[in-house]
Amino acid sequence: MSKLKIVLLSGGAGTRLWPLSRESFPKQFLPLLGEHSLLQQTWLRVRDLPGVGAPLVIANEEHRFLVAEQLQALGTQAEALILEPVGRNTAPAIAVAALQAMAAGDDPLLLVLPSDHVIADEPAFCAAVLEALPVAEGGGLVTFGIVPRSPETGYGYIKAAPDAGVRPIERFVEKPDLATAQDYLASGNYFWNSGMFLFRASRYLEELQAQAPAMLAQCRLALADAKADLDFLRLDRDAFAACPSDSIDYAVMEKTRRGCVLPMAVGWNDVGSWSALADLSAHDAQGNATRGDVVAIDSRNSLAWSQRRLIALVGVDDLMVVDTDDALLVARRDRVQDVKRVVEHLQRDERPQSKLHRKVFRPWGSYDGIEAGPGFQVKRIAVKPGASLSLQMHHHRAEHWIVVRGTARVTCDDAVFDLSANQSTYIPLGSKHRLQNIGTQMLELIEVQSGDYLGEDDIVRFQDVYGRA
Repeated sequence: MSKLKIVLLSGGAGTRLWPLSRESFPKQFLPLLGEHSLLQQTWLRVRDLPGVGAPLVIANEEHRFLVAEQLQALGTQAEALILEPVGRNTAPAIAVAALQAMAAGDDPLLLVLPSDHVIADEPAFCAAVLEALPVAEGGGLVTFGIVPRSPETGYGYIKAAPDAGVRPIERFVEKPDLATAQDYLASGNYFWNSGMFLFRASRYLEELQAQAPAMLAQCRLALADAKADLDFLRLDRDAFAACPSDSIDYAVMEKTRRGCVLPMAVGWNDVGSWSALADLSAHDAQGNATRGDVVAIDSRNSLAWSQRRLIALVGVDDLMVVDTDDALLVARRDRVQDVKRVVEHLQRDERPQSKLHRKVFRPWGSYDGIEAGPGFQVKRIAVKPGASLSLQMHHHRAEHWIVVRGTARVTCDDAVFDLSANQSTYIPLGSKHRLQNIGTQMLELIEVQSGDYLGEDDIVRFQDVYGRA
C-alpha cells in the first residue's frame, strides 16, 4: 500500500460560533466537545491508520503557534507546518500540500481533512478511508459524502451514481431550498458534501494542471520561494497573493472525469452554528445543553454557555445564550445563522471583539485585559516555564509589573534582576525591557500600563526568539 499522508486544513475563521470563536482563535482550536480541540480530535481519529506518518498542516500564519502547541500537546510535530500569508481557499492550499508531499521524491496518497468538523463514529470513518484507498491508489479522486439525516439547506450536495461503495460523481449541487432538499433526501442518491478528500498527490496536481494551470504555477512559485521560520514554512506572500482563489470543488472535482464519492454515515457535523453545537451536546431532561455555571428553571431546548459568570434561565425556550469575558450573545435558536451578521457589523466598525478575545494567546503564554480606562490599562500576564517575551520598548507607555506567582527575570535597560511573588518593578517609557520565566511553574503577574496610547502596535522589538518583527 502507498504511504498515506494526512493533510490538515486549518485556515478557517469560524465566525458562526462567535463570540466563542474569533478570527484570532477560531473554532478548530476550541474544546467544544470533550477535552481536546476540534483540530486535535481530527488528528487523533486518523493518526493510527496504516502507513500514516506526521501530518502536513496548512494554516493561517496568525495561528502558527496555536497549531504547533496543540499538536505538541498530543506528542506530535507536523512534518511541515505551511503558513498561508493570505487565504486562497482550498484548491491552492491542497496544491501546496501536494507539492510539499512530493518534494522528497515520494508520491503519497493524501487524506485531506478540514480540522473543524466532528465525527461521532470514528471507527466507521476509518473503515471508509480504508475502503476508498484502492480507488485512490488506482488514480481516482475520492470525496466522502455524508448520508443525509434531514433535508438540510445549509450544505452543498453531491449526486452519485446508484451503485454500491465508491461510485462515480454525477454532479455537485449548491445549497438547495427546502423543497429541493426534501427531494434530494427522498431520492437516496444525494449526499452532503463533507469537504474531505483522498487521492494521490501527483493525480491532484495533474488535474489542477489541466483545469487551473495559472493556480498551480503560482503555488509552485509560492512554495519555491518559501522561507523557513523556526518550525514553520512561510509561503512567499507575493506569489501566493497572486494565486487565483477557488475551492477544490470548483477548480477540480466538478471538472474531472475521475471524481468518485463514498457515502458514509459516521455522525459527521461541521459544527456550523450554535444550534448544531447544542444538538451535539449532552442535554438535561428539558432538552437544555449547558456548559459552565448555569441554572435553568422552567426552560426548554436552550443552550447556555458560560466561561465565568453564572447564567440563569427562567421560563425561556429555544434560546442560545453564550457569555464570554467581553461579549454576550442572546439569540433565538432559529436565528443563530445570523450571528455572522454581528461579526460583519463589528468588522465594519473595526471593533476588536470580531478578532480578539479579552484573553489573548501568544507563543510565550497569554495576557488578559482585566480593566481599561483613559490613560491606563490593567492586564494579567501568564508566561510559560522557560519562555520569554521579546526585548522591546514602547514610545507611549510605561509599565508596572507585580509578580503574583513564580519567578521572573527582568531586563530593564542595563539592569537584570529577579522578582518573586509579591515583588514589583517599574518599566519607564522608552526603556528596553524583557520578561522571562526562569522557574518551573507558570509565571503570573499583574501589569499596569499608563500613557497616552496603549495599543498593541506600540511595540518595537529588538530581539525575539519567536521570529516576530
